[in-house]
Amino acid sequence: MLGNKAIAFSFVFVMALAMTNTCLAQNSPQDYVNAHNKARSAVGVGGVSWDSTVQAYAQSYANKRKGDCNLIHSGGQYGENLFWGWGKDYSGIDAVDNWVSEKQYYNYNTNTCASGKVCGHYTQIVWRSSTKIGCAKVVCDNNAGIFIICSYNPPGNYPGMWPYEKDNSMISEISEI
Repeated sequence: MLGNKAIAFSFVFVMALAMTNTCLAQNSPQDYVNAHNKARSAVGVGGVSWDSTVQAYAQSYANKRKGDCNLIHSGGQYGENLFWGWGKDYSGIDAVDNWVSEKQYYNYNTNTCASGKVCGHYTQIVWRSSTKIGCAKVVCDNNAGIFIICSYNPPGNYPGMWPYEKDNSMISEISEI
């Protein structure tokens, strides 16, 4: 009888550990970097890399938001994207995918978002000069959801500036037609 309980306990422990690793696996620094670099590569922008100083800033700010889960920007020295979700254990990849989904609303030719839409999270992700990132995730108090922040160094989204340059070879081909 004791043997069956020990086996059952071991099974539950291993399953809990496996589920924890699955959740953590989509929140690793490399997961955030890969998700960002996939979007950046799609528009010909070089990759970002993880920066522990930027990550420490993001973690500190996420810890401040843990109590209320409000989407309030830090006003600090880095660019940043914020995400809040409730009802499931959102991962870092979920947050990045959410921000990248704004691409459909971004018009490169006019460097604007579609009327009534948001695309600044996407443009921060593909901002050419932002080369270092650090992200953090917290579970908010009182089961109020998940708060995720990615910070960017140097920051982007400067008014009047494009996040990246168009492929100049395409521009010259169009002008020759």
